[in-house]
Amino acid sequence: MDRPRFPGIPATADGSEAVAWVETHITQGACAYPITPSTNMGAGYQAAQAAGTKNLWGEPLFFLELESEHSSASTCEGFALAGGRVTNFTSGQGLVLMKEVLYTIAGKRLPAVFHVGARALTSLALNVHCGHDDVMAVADCGWAIAFAKNCQEVADLALIVRRAAEEAETPFLVVQDGFLTTHTVENVRLPEPELMAEFVGDPYATTRLRNLMNPERPMMSGVVQNQDAYMKGKVAQRVFTERVAPILRAAMAEYAALTGRRLDPVERYRLDDADFAIVGLGSMVETAMATADWLRAHRGLRVGVLGLTIYRPFPAAEVVEALRGVRAITVVERLDNPLAASNPLALEVKAALADAAIGREGYPALRALPTVHGACAGLGSRDVRPGDFVAAVDEMARGGRRDFVLGIPHETALPRQEDPDVRPPGAFSLRGHSIGGFGSVTTNRVMATVVGDLFGLSVQAYPLYGSEKKGLPTTYFLTVAEERIRFHAELARVDFVPLNDVNAFRLGDPLAGVVPGGIVFVQSGDTDPAAIWERIPPRARATIQERHLRLLALDTARIARETTRQPDLVQRMQGIVLLGVFLRVAPFVARRGLGEAALFGAVERSLRKFFGKRGEAVVQENMRAVRRGYAEVIEVEVGSHV
Repeated sequence: MDRPRFPGIPATADGSEAVAWVETHITQGACAYPITPSTNMGAGYQAAQAAGTKNLWGEPLFFLELESEHSSASTCEGFALAGGRVTNFTSGQGLVLMKEVLYTIAGKRLPAVFHVGARALTSLALNVHCGHDDVMAVADCGWAIAFAKNCQEVADLALIVRRAAEEAETPFLVVQDGFLTTHTVENVRLPEPELMAEFVGDPYATTRLRNLMNPERPMMSGVVQNQDAYMKGKVAQRVFTERVAPILRAAMAEYAALTGRRLDPVERYRLDDADFAIVGLGSMVETAMATADWLRAHRGLRVGVLGLTIYRPFPAAEVVEALRGVRAITVVERLDNPLAASNPLALEVKAALADAAIGREGYPALRALPTVHGACAGLGSRDVRPGDFVAAVDEMARGGRRDFVLGIPHETALPRQEDPDVRPPGAFSLRGHSIGGFGSVTTNRVMATVVGDLFGLSVQAYPLYGSEKKGLPTTYFLTVAEERIRFHAELARVDFVPLNDVNAFRLGDPLAGVVPGGIVFVQSGDTDPAAIWERIPPRARATIQERHLRLLALDTARIARETTRQPDLVQRMQGIVLLGVFLRVAPFVARRGLGEAALFGAVERSLRKFFGKRGEAVVQENMRAVRRGYAEVIEVEVGSHV
C-alpha cells in the first residue's frame, strides 16, 4: 500500500491538546467560558493567542472569554454570521445553558464547530466527570454530532467535521469523554499544517463561509414568522440537513485517502459472524472491543462491537446493516432516563431496527429482529470495566433481563463474575498514589511523553481526578505497551506502584492488584533499609513478602528542596525525582539497551517541552532532579529484614 501523503506528526497528547492543535491552525477565533473538563481546550487556545500565534493563513487568533456559556455561544453566533470560522469549548451545564442559542445557530445555517468534554449533568449532586446526558440534552437542536473514542479521533474529527459543516452549512459538536479523553495522554499523529490548509481551505478564499452581515449583499436573518410562514421555513431547511450525511461520508473518505486514517459513521468490529454485540459511544467502545477479543479467545463466544462515530445525523441504515446477523445486542449508555421507554441511543437503534423490519426504503432486509438489551454504565466516570461487558454478554446469552445497570451494587445491576485483563500482551502498567498531588499528574504526563518519544511504544496516561482540593488522595495511571492500548478503565493489575506519601497505606490498600514480582516505591526520609522496612505497615509488609515484590525508597522531598531554588516548585519537583526512579526500573529501558547519554538527552527534550517557557534554569533543575532519582534510589532487600 502506498504511503499516504499526510501520515501525521508522531506525538503524545491528550484530547484537549489535540483540539487546541487543530483549532489554533484552522480557525480565526474562539469564544468560550471555562468549565471543567473542557477548560484545558480553551486554555490551550487562549495561550496560543496570547503568544501571538497566527493561523495557517497568517491571521492573528481572536479569543474572547465571556461571562457565561450562553454569552459565549451568542458571540460565536455573531462571529459566524459575519463569515468567520469560529469554535467553542464547553461541557455539562455549560452546554445546556447554550441550548437556546444552539437552535438559532442551526436555524441560520452557521457552520460553527463546538468541542464538548462530555460531562454528567448536575441533578441529585454535582459531578464534573464523564456522562453523555449533556450531549443528549441538546441532540434535538439541529446540530450534527460526532463522538471520538480516543485522542487520535479527536484530532481527525475536528478537521473532518469542519469541512462537512461548511459544505453542508450545518453546525457540528465534536464530543469526547470528559477527563477520560480530554485529560488522557496517548500516542497520536497530529495532522500536518499542510494537510489542514488543504483539507479545510483558507476561510477568506472558500465560498463555503458567507458573511450574512455584508452591506453590499444585504440579507435578512433572525426574522419573526407568523402562522403562514414558520413551518414552511422550518421544513424547507431539510434541503440542508438531508445533504449532511453524504457530505460527511465524502469528507471521511477523502481524509482517509490523504492520511491513511479511516473513519466512518459507524465502526464495525468483528460483527461479520457475531451472535452478540455491544453498541455504544465514546471511549468505552474500545474497552468493549478488547473484551470481545478476550471473549472469543477464552470463552468461544462470537462477540462483536458497534461504535457510533456519528450520532447526528443518525446512521440508521448503517446500524441495521452492521447488526443484521446478530442474535442479541446490548446498548450501553452513559446516562439514565428511566421515565423514557429506553435511553436515547437504544431508542434510536430500536427505531432503526423497526423501520427495517417493516421494509422501509433504503434499509437492508432483516432475517430476524435481534433482541435488544439496554444498560446504563459509567455515569459520572464510574469505571466501565471488561467485567461489565462480560456480564452483559452472559445476560444476552441466557436471554435475561432487557434492561439493567452495570458497575454498581443495585437490584437491577449485573455483578461482575469475571474481570479479565485486556491490556496488550507484555504491557507494563503503573498506578501511583499520592497525597495532595506532589506533581504526580504532571510527572505522569512527562513519563508518557518520554516513553512515547524515546522508545516508540504505545502509552496511555491518565489521572483519577476528584472534585476534592489539595491535600487529599490522588491516583494516576500509566500503561506502556508494544501495541495500541484499547483499555479505557482504571487499572486493576499493575506492575509498579509508586507511593509519593507513606500515608497512602492508611487510606486503603495501595498494593491491591500488584502482580507477583512487581515493584513498590515509597517516599522515605530514611536511608537505612531496615528503618525503611519497619515504617511500612505490617499488612503491606506481608503482601510484599507473599508476592515477592521489589521495594524501592528515596527521599524525594529532600532532593526536591535541594534541587530547586523556587519554593513553589518543591512539591511538583518530588514527582520529577520519581521520573528518574521510573526510568531506573522500567523494563523497556533495559530492553532497548540505551546508554545514559541517550536516555537523559530524550528526557531533557521532553522536560523542555513542558517547562521550557519557565527558562533554562528551571529545565536544568528538573534534569538534576531526574538524574538524582535515577542514581540515588535505594532498593531494600526484603528477605534480609524479615
